[in-house]
Amino acid sequence: MTTPDWSFERAHWRRGCFRVAGVDEAGRGAWAGPVTVAAVILPNTAQDLPFRDSKQLRAEVRTELAAEVRRVALSWAVEHAPPEEIDRLNILGATHAAAMRAIARLDPKPQALVTDYLRLPTDLPYSAPAHADALSYSVAAASLLAKTERDALMVQLDLEYPGYGFAGHKGYGAPQHREALAELGVSAVHRRTFAPVARLLEPKLLG
Repeated sequence: MTTPDWSFERAHWRRGCFRVAGVDEAGRGAWAGPVTVAAVILPNTAQDLPFRDSKQLRAEVRTELAAEVRRVALSWAVEHAPPEEIDRLNILGATHAAAMRAIARLDPKPQALVTDYLRLPTDLPYSAPAHADALSYSVAAASLLAKTERDALMVQLDLEYPGYGFAGHKGYGAPQHREALAELGVSAVHRRTFAPVARLLEPKLLG
C-alpha cells in the first residue's frame, strides 16, 4: 500500500499558501447514484497521519478513518451531483460543479488545492497529479469522506429502489446490476446518458 506524504502540500506552503484543500471524488464511473466530491483542509503540521487512498482499505477501516478526518480537519465539506445534474452537464461537468460547491463551503477558505488529476475552473493555485489519493494526505482524507458518504447514500437508495443491489455494487456495472436493469428497467436514480442505461431507453425497432 502506498503511503501518502506532504510533498504536494509543501509545494504550496513554500509559496505562502498554508490552507491547502485536498479534493477527491467517488462514483464517476457508476451507472446510478450521484458523483460525490469531498474537500478537506488538514492542519499543516506535516506529521504522519493514518489516512490512505479509500480504494485500498476495507469498508470498516474507511469508516473509522473518515471519522478521524472529520475530527482533525480544519474544514471539510461533501457535495453530491445527482444523476439529473450528471445527465445535464455530463459527468466531468457535474464533477466540477460538485467540487466547486464543496470548496465554496470550506471555512476557513482554502488558499490552494491538490486534486486527484481533476483540473478545476478556479483561480486558486492547484496541483492535479495522477493518483493523488495515494500520494497526498489531504487528497487521501478527501477520498475517505467522498467514498464513505457516497456508499452510505447508495445503501439508502437500495432501500428506496429494491432489487437493483445498490448496497452491494454501489451503482457500478456489476453483472447483478446489469441483470437487474434488464429485468426492472431504468430507475429514477440511473444516469440516463450513460451507455448501458441509455441503450435500455432507446425505442425498440419494429419488425
